[in-house]
Amino acid sequence: GAPASGKGTISSRIVKKYNVAHVSSGDKLRDHIEKQTELGKEVKSYLNEGKLVPDDVMIKFMIAELRKVDNRPWLLDGFPRTVGQANALWEVQPVDVVLNLVVPFEVIIDRVKSRWVHLPSGRVYNIGFNTPKVMGKDDVTGEDLVQRPDDRPEAVQKRLDIYETVTRPVIDFYK
Repeated sequence: GAPASGKGTISSRIVKKYNVAHVSSGDKLRDHIEKQTELGKEVKSYLNEGKLVPDDVMIKFMIAELRKVDNRPWLLDGFPRTVGQANALWEVQPVDVVLNLVVPFEVIIDRVKSRWVHLPSGRVYNIGFNTPKVMGKDDVTGEDLVQRPDDRPEAVQKRLDIYETVTRPVIDFYK
């Protein structure tokens, strides 16, 4: 699905119901950004501009993340995003099932305007759908919620444009 189509929300429900490992490229990368690792610094510059992280960086990173889950079943969230990434993943680990979330772009743009995140945990709130108990505060810790830089309207539009040209062909790859 496109950026902000609900991949993380749906993924977390599947993970809970079926007890599979959740490997979210976005969550893992944001963790590196928060910890200011070399990878995090590199990735931050791409995300702030609404660009995709280059294939070679993502492939190496995500294959390493998949190896950490050993023989457990897993759910990938946000990867692969290009046909090159899909090919590389298929060579290492053929995929059994692929889900594609179809959400109109207008709905996505409205969603991100109302989306707030607790960065340390990755918990996502959406005003009007999953509103925090106290506005601007995480329900669990009471810490501040923030809007992610890649959720700015101009960055979202750029991410949607990239999705149309670069990521949509991945759907055909898996058909």
